[in-house]
Amino acid sequence: MVVCNGARRTLLGLLAVAVAAAEVQEKLSPECKQFLYMGTLPRGLEEQPFKKICQFYEGRPRYVTLYDTGNHIPVYSAYTFKRSDGSKKVDVPWMYEPQLSAASDSREMQQFPSENVPRNFEDAQAVLDDYSDSVTFERGQLNPDEHQAAPGDKASTYTLTNVVPQVREFNIGPWKKHEHTIRRRLNNYCRGAAYVVTGVTTSGHTIRRRNINRLGIPTYFWSAYCCIDFDRNAPYSERSKFPVFAAHGMNEREGGKVQEMTVQQLEEFLKKVTYVSSSFQVFYDNCVPHNGGNSAVHLP
Repeated sequence: MVVCNGARRTLLGLLAVAVAAAEVQEKLSPECKQFLYMGTLPRGLEEQPFKKICQFYEGRPRYVTLYDTGNHIPVYSAYTFKRSDGSKKVDVPWMYEPQLSAASDSREMQQFPSENVPRNFEDAQAVLDDYSDSVTFERGQLNPDEHQAAPGDKASTYTLTNVVPQVREFNIGPWKKHEHTIRRRLNNYCRGAAYVVTGVTTSGHTIRRRNINRLGIPTYFWSAYCCIDFDRNAPYSERSKFPVFAAHGMNEREGGKVQEMTVQQLEEFLKKVTYVSSSFQVFYDNCVPHNGGNSAVHLP
């Protein structure tokens, strides 16, 4: 168990009023299903008590997150990849989701208050103090801003509902290299929409603050993409990784190598190491094209 004692109550560096928005939904609205292949969430997590968040920014939906209010971390974020040069947006304040803490008519995600965070606020989600005294872990984005292009899409990734405790060496090393590899591959060879789902597994270890378990520490990071419209003339080493491929890596300081694999291999792996059901499937019908395209939303 990792213990990080954060006694400070002040949240630093936050000066402006919120500009982001997110919405907790029992069933995803059509505008949020656009980030999912065939409009379908990963299957096999329906029995878990997680919250579906449609992440809005400046009035527009940007991606979808499944959030674990017990461990105060996302289970996964699902997004559409945007061709980009891999640059990061560094001038965005961190946000939180008010609807996770109390019933609210507003779907506006807000910037953290400068002080006196209400206790019930911390019951259902992470706060900045949870990360402030950790020297081992960084805030690792599941939907990385490097996989987005427009300033608004990049900015929307800076919410604590999109990040987990990630070992610094794994974040800046093997996982960052993998994110760059996928960015280059999809930039160069995906001709249509690319759907990405990135998530984590946990095994009971936590970051603690004031002797209270605050954040579940991921054991593995995993990710998969689906792009049915790709360059059939690409080199075989790349073409063989379409229309769908996946990877996972262990969240540790040394030996955290990221291994690429088929999405079926990833699904079998996750069935063994986490709480997904035997029917778990990342993409609808494993990203097999139907009727030559993906224009229709699947209706269960």
